[in-house]
Amino acid sequence: MMLRDEDECINPALSVVNLVDVFLVLVAALLISIAQNPLNPFLAEDVTVIKNEGKENMEIIVKKGNTIEHFKSDGKTGSGTGKKAGLPMKWLTVA
Repeated sequence: MMLRDEDECINPALSVVNLVDVFLVLVAALLISIAQNPLNPFLAEDVTVIKNEGKENMEIIVKKGNTIEHFKSDGKTGSGTGKKAGLPMKWLTVA
């Protein structure tokens, strides 16, 4: 608080207030630039997130448009639903 007879040059709190204002503007500008970043995963229409990859408690979250699907691993290798990958066994036999 400034008294009436106090000179503005003597009060150090005024410079601190100005620094706080400058830093608030800087933080706001950085937040806006992060939100507008084209690599922001929250702006994409389709996003796939894999948590704890390769571990027993692995989770896969898939966002397609407005729908979000959540898949959890039960810890067993080769278990779950989906399409089989790879070649059929009859193609792998050696004559």
